[in-house]
Amino acid sequence: MELLEAIKTRRSIRQFQNRPVPEELITTVIEAAMMAPSAGNQQPWHFIIITDPAKLQAIPSFHPHSKMVLQAPVAILVCGDTTGKPWPAFWVQDCSAATQNLLLAARDLGLGTVWAGVYPAEDRMAGFRRLLAIPEHIYPFALIPVGWPTGDFPAAERFKPELVHREVW
Repeated sequence: MELLEAIKTRRSIRQFQNRPVPEELITTVIEAAMMAPSAGNQQPWHFIIITDPAKLQAIPSFHPHSKMVLQAPVAILVCGDTTGKPWPAFWVQDCSAATQNLLLAARDLGLGTVWAGVYPAEDRMAGFRRLLAIPEHIYPFALIPVGWPTGDFPAAERFKPELVHREVW
């Protein structure tokens, strides 16, 4: 698949087939995430792979917009770690770039994903810390349910010229 096709056809997928995702595909999307740019190449990310059905079932109890995780065979929690990083304030941008790479790599492989925001919602971060034994200095950032979609990936036109400015506002 060409990159622009993956970008134009990436969608938030909330319904998944009852079919496992091979471990090598999970590794592939995380490798793509780790290829993202980061401030000073600090790479502040960590990834938690969640496949335990009991853990997946628990997530909607503290994350109100994550019910789709109940159908997903796997979810990936992207986390940020600012410890010892030269530009700690940029971890959010860094993890955002990694998350986008993960989403696009999954699309390229035919997998469906959805970005369920976690940071900066304190209750969501606290829920993930409890559920997954995450240390306090690690910031749960984004939950990405991953699976085989039940539907298609139609292209959408989202370009709006009125949002583009040249030289000045």
